[in-house]
Amino acid sequence: MQYLITGATGHLGRAVAHQLAQLVAPKDIAVGVHTPAKAADLVAAGMVNYPLEYQDPQTLTTAFNAADVVIYIPSKSHTSLSRVEEFERVVTAAEQANLKQLIVMGFIADQATNPFTLSAFYGYVPRRLAQTQIPFTLIRNALYADPLVPYLPELIDRQNVIYPMGDASLSFISLEDSAAAFAKVAVTPSLWTQATYTLTQTRSYTMPALAQVLSQVSGHAIGYAPVTLSEFAEMYNQGNEGAMLASMYAGGAQGLLATVTDDYRQIMGHPARSLPDFLTAALAK
Repeated sequence: MQYLITGATGHLGRAVAHQLAQLVAPKDIAVGVHTPAKAADLVAAGMVNYPLEYQDPQTLTTAFNAADVVIYIPSKSHTSLSRVEEFERVVTAAEQANLKQLIVMGFIADQATNPFTLSAFYGYVPRRLAQTQIPFTLIRNALYADPLVPYLPELIDRQNVIYPMGDASLSFISLEDSAAAFAKVAVTPSLWTQATYTLTQTRSYTMPALAQVLSQVSGHAIGYAPVTLSEFAEMYNQGNEGAMLASMYAGGAQGLLATVTDDYRQIMGHPARSLPDFLTAALAK
């Protein structure tokens, strides 16, 4: 079978490409990218490159028609409307192609009551797919654990985790584990019979529990002293992302980012790496 990964030069897309290359021949993997030069290493590894513009339906049609399985990873647009418009073009291309399976990246912050600014998009995706005849699998991610690694020095300096989460918990998955599960689902038709998977570690963490893990792996005492949502938005507004990030933690404070499932084990045959194990290994590199 031929596999196409959209957004293949992003963090998840590139990780999926590498994981997929461990399961099938690189020549059977195509990468759809906005900037072909960024995919030079993937092409050098034997993968096929399709210049792909989400704004250009013809590029989607061309790439999808050459694939049996498409792994769709959304762009990093900061509004639900722009992502929904993008997804509609993806759905149109998928309906016109003779795909065996469309695998779509989702996120656990997709509840109807979630104030996260992108929850409308993530909630739209499964409902829109349900209206189509496209064979699909939706794979929802928990929060990525990976950003905690570069963030740790700041938390050590602050001596506190500052997420505005109150008593609620956060659920995590590592980028590598997520990518491995995407690749495994892509090459395993028997896993396509389940429409939705949610990738998480085996437990979620309250902020004091998260602070304890970070203290353990760093060797520094880290507590929990939350800032307000408005303070958090102002502190982390690089790239105008502050309001979006704050809205995500507003949903988290309502308990909407605490989902834990056994789906990763169902896919991979073993549990996802625990947060302490992931952080210890990442910090040792």
